[in-house]
Amino acid sequence: MVQKTYFKTKDYCKVKFTFAAEHAETIEILGLNSDWENAIVMKKKKDGSFSSEVSLPKNSQHEFKYRVNATEWINEPGADGENANTFGGTNSLITL
Repeated sequence: MVQKTYFKTKDYCKVKFTFAAEHAETIEILGLNSDWENAIVMKKKKDGSFSSEVSLPKNSQHEFKYRVNATEWINEPGADGENANTFGGTNSLITL
């Protein structure tokens, strides 16, 4: 799930990512701000889901994927859309 919080006086949007996957020990977000090298590590909550908040520039688009247990790449079902990637699959798309 992706929740967006806009601020009238700020040039960024606060985005909260929440994701759950069976048997997940770790979940990371990759691709935001075109950064596929430095993962954003999500924190595990008591209910077993993972979450993270990120500030992203307004009027921008970002492709991203979740990486579960450092091996499995998963798209966000609640994303704004999907874009094809160079690996023959798709990346999640968020529009702010």
